[in-house]
Amino acid sequence: EVQLVESGGGLVQSGGSLKLSCEASGFAFSDYVMAWVRQPPGKGQEWIAGISSGGGSTDYADSVKGRFTISRDNAKNTLYLQMNNLRPEDTATYYCQKARKRDTGYYGYSDRRPDEYDYWGQGTQVAVSS
Repeated sequence: EVQLVESGGGLVQSGGSLKLSCEASGFAFSDYVMAWVRQPPGKGQEWIAGISSGGGSTDYADSVKGRFTISRDNAKNTLYLQMNNLRPEDTATYYCQKARKRDTGYYGYSDRRPDEYDYWGQGTQVAVSS
């Protein structure tokens, strides 16, 4: 059974930092592109970062580029999101997602289409105060 468990959210002041983690189990973690998405209160879901199966390639939404860093530790089956210089507009529930198909090495880490992901966790809430 695939499981994704996010942690690390919380309340932080504007300009602060948080590091989110996503522990994966039930599948060959190192074979799959992973991504982070977020959903602000009352709004739709936004893809924010993706990473290739080996961790060597990443991509970011413009809204977080230069402030957030996605990474992974395949030995620990864990995905991370380092968030720096947080802003009130970053307030959201953050989810990690698993790609539907094994990484073919063809820019899957940039795929923003929701249908290309098949599992996500319960989410972790991030609140940024001004």
